[in-house]
Amino acid sequence: MPSVMGLLEEREVAVRQRVETLRDELDRLVAELEEAEASQHRPVIAKETVSQVLSESREPKDVEVSGGARPIVPRPAAPGAAPHSVVPVRREGLDTTVLSPDYQRIMHVLVDRERSGEGPAICWQLADALGLELVPAKIEGVRSKAKRLAARGWLVENTPGSFSVAASQGGDS
Repeated sequence: MPSVMGLLEEREVAVRQRVETLRDELDRLVAELEEAEASQHRPVIAKETVSQVLSESREPKDVEVSGGARPIVPRPAAPGAAPHSVVPVRREGLDTTVLSPDYQRIMHVLVDRERSGEGPAICWQLADALGLELVPAKIEGVRSKAKRLAARGWLVENTPGSFSVAASQGGDS
């Protein structure tokens, strides 16, 4: 008859192997998710670039008039996101009002943390501050949004999964 300790040791080894297998699978899925997110952003960035190029090419430069060239003042580009973009690239003159409400809330939480001296936040802290249930799906959604904001220059990812407001953003909300 096998000993109880022997059975427990066998069980421990089996559980440890299962945990390692699941961690490997999780690492693979995270890498696959990051690759898919990067692929998802490429068309958005391409549309923004094409939109910018087209709007710049439509701006009249100088118009020949019988008395010589007369400069025409180009119309200012509308601030905010290009049509159908989720998060516009951060640039001078944009504030958080160009972001969708979910992104604005994340920015607001991080600005408040900065003002109170709390510093960067990790994703579960953001989810908690946003009043979300602290379950993997909700935390992952916040992480994805924060990564997107960081990729567009609104946030800085200090260490993997730790976000703070980009230096030029501190007072813009």
